[in-house]
Amino acid sequence: MKKTIVFDFDGVIHSYVSGWLGIDAIPDEPDGDVIQAINTLRADGYEVIVVSTRCKEAEGKAAVIKYLSKHGVTVDGMSAEKPPALVYVDDRAICYRPGMELVETIKTFKPWSAIKEVM
Repeated sequence: MKKTIVFDFDGVIHSYVSGWLGIDAIPDEPDGDVIQAINTLRADGYEVIVVSTRCKEAEGKAAVIKYLSKHGVTVDGMSAEKPPALVYVDDRAICYRPGMELVETIKTFKPWSAIKEVM
């Protein structure tokens, strides 16, 4: 398997502070720490793929490409669906561990953007 890392777009690369405003509306700044991580990983030989449901539509994919280019972010590919990878970086994910209270964790889950006090 390639050393592929998949980054979700909204809420990870795109800070998504404004929430959903339309498939081609991407108004918020990128997360600088994520951009730095992408650059470091690519320099270390990892393949970086960006995943977004926006990419299901041509206008959404074009908007993501424009956004990445505007902010100087180079990636190795884009997809509307998650490809096989070593790891996924996503703001709407739960890292499963045996013995955890999975149902309760799912029912009470909130992405970082829904939490009042963001660190």
